[in-house]
Amino acid sequence: MKIHKITLITLITLLTTIGQMTNNLPGFVGITQASAQTPEAQKAEADRLYNQGLQQFQTSQFEAALKSLQQALMIYRKIKDRNGEAQSLGSLGYIYYSLGDYPKVIESQQPFLALIREIKDRQREMAGLFILGVAYYSLGDYPKAIESQQQILAIARELKDINTEGTALGNLGAAYYALGDYPKAIESQQQSLTIARKMKNRKLEATVLSNLGGAYYALGDYPTMIDYQEQSLAIAREIKDRDGEAQALGNIGLAYQSLEDYPKAIDYQQQQLAMARELKDRLGEGAALGNLGNTYFSLGDYKKAIEYQQQHLAIAREIKNRLGEEQSLGNLGIAYQYLEDYAKAIEYQQQSLAIARAIKDRNGEALSLNNLGLAFYKQGNLPTAEKTLYEGIQVWESLRDQKLADTNKVSFFDTQNRTYRILQKVLIAQNKIDAALEIAERGRARAFVELLASRVSTNNKQPDKSPQALTIAEIKQIAKQQNATLIQYSILNDNFKVDGKQQTKESDLYIWVVKPTGEVTFRKADLKHLWQKDNTTLEELVTNSRINIGAGRGRGGITVSQNPDAATVKKPLQKLYDILIKDIADELPKNTKDRVIFIPQVSLFLAPFPALRDEQGKYLIEKHTILTAPAIQVLDFTHKLAQGRTTNYYNALIVGNPTMPVVSTELGQPATQLDSLPGAEQEAKTIADLLKTKAIFGKDATKANILQRLSTADVIHLATHGWADDDQGLGSWIALAPSGKDDGLLTAEEILDLKLKAQLVVLSACETGKGKLSGDGVIGLSRSLISAGVPSVLVSLWQVPDEPTQYLMVEFYKSLQTQPDKALALRQAMLKTKEKFPSPVNWAAFTLIGER
Repeated sequence: MKIHKITLITLITLLTTIGQMTNNLPGFVGITQASAQTPEAQKAEADRLYNQGLQQFQTSQFEAALKSLQQALMIYRKIKDRNGEAQSLGSLGYIYYSLGDYPKVIESQQPFLALIREIKDRQREMAGLFILGVAYYSLGDYPKAIESQQQILAIARELKDINTEGTALGNLGAAYYALGDYPKAIESQQQSLTIARKMKNRKLEATVLSNLGGAYYALGDYPTMIDYQEQSLAIAREIKDRDGEAQALGNIGLAYQSLEDYPKAIDYQQQQLAMARELKDRLGEGAALGNLGNTYFSLGDYKKAIEYQQQHLAIAREIKNRLGEEQSLGNLGIAYQYLEDYAKAIEYQQQSLAIARAIKDRNGEALSLNNLGLAFYKQGNLPTAEKTLYEGIQVWESLRDQKLADTNKVSFFDTQNRTYRILQKVLIAQNKIDAALEIAERGRARAFVELLASRVSTNNKQPDKSPQALTIAEIKQIAKQQNATLIQYSILNDNFKVDGKQQTKESDLYIWVVKPTGEVTFRKADLKHLWQKDNTTLEELVTNSRINIGAGRGRGGITVSQNPDAATVKKPLQKLYDILIKDIADELPKNTKDRVIFIPQVSLFLAPFPALRDEQGKYLIEKHTILTAPAIQVLDFTHKLAQGRTTNYYNALIVGNPTMPVVSTELGQPATQLDSLPGAEQEAKTIADLLKTKAIFGKDATKANILQRLSTADVIHLATHGWADDDQGLGSWIALAPSGKDDGLLTAEEILDLKLKAQLVVLSACETGKGKLSGDGVIGLSRSLISAGVPSVLVSLWQVPDEPTQYLMVEFYKSLQTQPDKALALRQAMLKTKEKFPSPVNWAAFTLIGER
């Protein structure tokens, strides 16, 4: 698994105003000549020490500066000179920052802020918050970094200090970037850019453009990243900001490295290196050397990679840059691991870990433990690898902040998944099947589980601690409680040398089967043959299976082919069956009414499980009753949500074919009115007749009207247009009629804040089961509905054809009237629809998530 600790890549610069702030340190204080015995003399001595410390700091004599300022601080405290105490603490914070001692920065700045707030010096309060935020950022405590920047932003706006407001917005964007919340990062940086241009602050403008490029880099949009960096480079050259110019050159090199244009990457990084040396910028020189090392690593030239990282290490040690030292040691460890010199790899990773712990870099500590555990695994030292990776997971989990917004938790948790995956490999290699299942479960849907834990609690408050991950005994108990066979998938990756370059590729698929009896079976499917022989991936195979079924435009759009060529349909569906089901087929229940609950991962959430075909051509839905869930622990919560509720199918909210809103479903395309859905209207009327209620449709089905009724219904059925937001998830929507000032779109983000009592919600629309794929499952409409209190959600995985969907939904409700099991009712409806409309595109799109 290719795991880089990037070496001070100057991609995001939280330190936008570090130069400005250091220039604003308290000025020199006049020295008096009073006797040493008097308070005046003591103050004069403190002032002398303070000024001496500043001079030492400005000439990079950091240790001497510390000593002088600490002595000054002691005297100021003794004579109760609050202003002197504050200025000493403030200056100490900058020295500790320069030394990379971030815990000490925090230790000095917290009392500094308390004093400054007492004095009511708002400008110096912003300076203290700034350096405090930088320290938290450097330690990987991004939520606290964000909190500090938000406080600066509030003060700047209060003081109408627009320049600092722009800087704080830029720094806030940088912290959101580090947290993985790229949309918020871009939003904050764009606001900062507007201010920078309004104030004609060219230096800030250049920095923000660079940071915007960084956000697009993280999104994989390297051309846009290069465009922003080139704009930043042009401004830096125009204003003769040589530091900014060097930074932009390095960032452009990084983009070309990601585009695998290594000659260009090396060219830009060499320019960055030359400029750093010209400026005698030892920190920048080290960063450029580290970046060059990473590029040569990507080229598979480990000898050169090591050479550059060693040079970076030497500089980091010379200038006492502990963070840079930690990172270069980690990168050296990775290079030696790829050379299969595991002893050296382990030695370097252990040194990196020791520094991370010494400077309390918790994020770096977790990453070092991850890489160290991987090196032990490659060496064959499985017990030590296991112990090390468990330690890494404990550190990752200690970094999780309960106050984070749900979307930020999802992004943050996704950055930690690699350690859980490596540990699964280590445990399986030791035949620890149950422990590996515990870790596979522990590494998924954690943000969702935390959200649900707060929703099912009696006081509906966020618990003080995250819910504990399931033990194997609890997993078995849930299978028994559900009276279902649980199938959990985990996709594993590894590093392979392909065409002379190291590439991360799919290696194995782990499959656990947990029966209601408590029996656990494990199977492993080899995924390497997909890319080695067939030049494809599991994700591409899932996509092709959907395309070949005929899943295209549906309700109100271009007619979907209801009878695509049978041979075209069969091949990917059977291939997927062979990978996902064949090896566990003998472990599945023989009774077709016994439930099978799939716990997919990433792309497998979009797999058409009901339509998978065995070698005899039989579809999976013909043999089994199927449900899905994002995690086994989520099943436990949906079960709790369902407890104590009675489903009254005659208290139903049925909506069909509202007057459609005007909306754009493609970025950059003009908004148009969605097509009317007469089939959905007829569907709603027929179902309403079955449930002895009245359907709401047309101009009456306004968003405002439906929102008022949602919280009181036991069953909710919405037959309309839907749209999946694959980028952020929470932008996914269901179309209702607009009214007043609303646009008629009921979004996943709005649903997340609702409190619903419904036992069942059916979204009879296109792609309502899609959204942003993450380690937390699918971020979209289904997740929001379950979070809002709904234990059972029926959604679609593709753009469903209108007539077959109408038929299937009516059959589903007819079946529910004779027996209450939703999963069985869906299976029967699918089979009946299959008889009338044989192609899987017509009946296999819908999936039941949660309770049966």
